[in-house]
Amino acid sequence: MKQLAGLRDEIEGWSKLRQRIQDVLELAELDDESMRPELEEELDRIGRELDQRELNALLSGPYDSGNALLTINSGAGGTDSQDWAAMLERMYLRWAERSNYDVEVLDRTEGEEAGIKSVTIAVNGRYAYGYLRPEKGVHRLVRLSPFDSAHRRHTSFAQVEVLPDLANGDDSIQIDPNDLKIDIYKSSGAGGQNVQKNATAIRIHHIPTGIVVTCQNERSQMQNRENAMRVLRARLLELRQQEMAKQMADLRGEYQKAEWGSQIRSYVLHPYQMVKDHRTGHEVGNTQAVLDGEIDSFIEAYLRAA
Repeated sequence: MKQLAGLRDEIEGWSKLRQRIQDVLELAELDDESMRPELEEELDRIGRELDQRELNALLSGPYDSGNALLTINSGAGGTDSQDWAAMLERMYLRWAERSNYDVEVLDRTEGEEAGIKSVTIAVNGRYAYGYLRPEKGVHRLVRLSPFDSAHRRHTSFAQVEVLPDLANGDDSIQIDPNDLKIDIYKSSGAGGQNVQKNATAIRIHHIPTGIVVTCQNERSQMQNRENAMRVLRARLLELRQQEMAKQMADLRGEYQKAEWGSQIRSYVLHPYQMVKDHRTGHEVGNTQAVLDGEIDSFIEAYLRAA
């Protein structure tokens, strides 16, 4: 029923757009100069919607139309990298708000002095995974460090992971309970008195693969367990996809492992202002706008290039 509703909305959207175009053509044939401004405004709106629908048509992967799990991990750079991870978290939360997506923080680990070590966010809405998929990779920041007493220039790294959030009832990933080791412990960091007093945090270790996921943001142990299982299923799906991709690449004879440090995008705040995507060459000079969530041009450039 969910798939049917999505397809119905898609078809109705195209039908309404076609009708709007037909209406504009009929009004234009009247050759009434007084209607020109109104028609030009409507044509501009139609053009923007057509561009958006064309972009949506590029999202044809099996999970592109669904929800996403976004994880940010701080990398090399100490406190600077943890602060950079928090800046990225803010950027994606702003982007999700701008795009009318619902977000839910599933797990968050604070940094020692500032920023965060890691955060996992569920982004819910149509095409959330398809649009966030291009963001997967290493993001590099170059700036004058606010944590360096000499105010020297520092380079920081953070890893962004994007996984499809499998819908309830999706049986593409089967997990044997006997393969799980589950630890329950008290949450750390901010979260309120009840969160820290009771053992509600969950750590799940998937023994066959060695994957470990944690969740401690909810007050309910059951809710944390459900969220941890969501992340585990998504990571197992990614692992299976990586294995399939490796098998295909091995057949072609050109498998190349992605190494930490091969950044997909650089954000330079000093000595000049620029954000550049190294995969597409797309760059923007207004770094503050990008850090405020205006990343659609980077996503579109990647999807069209891919």
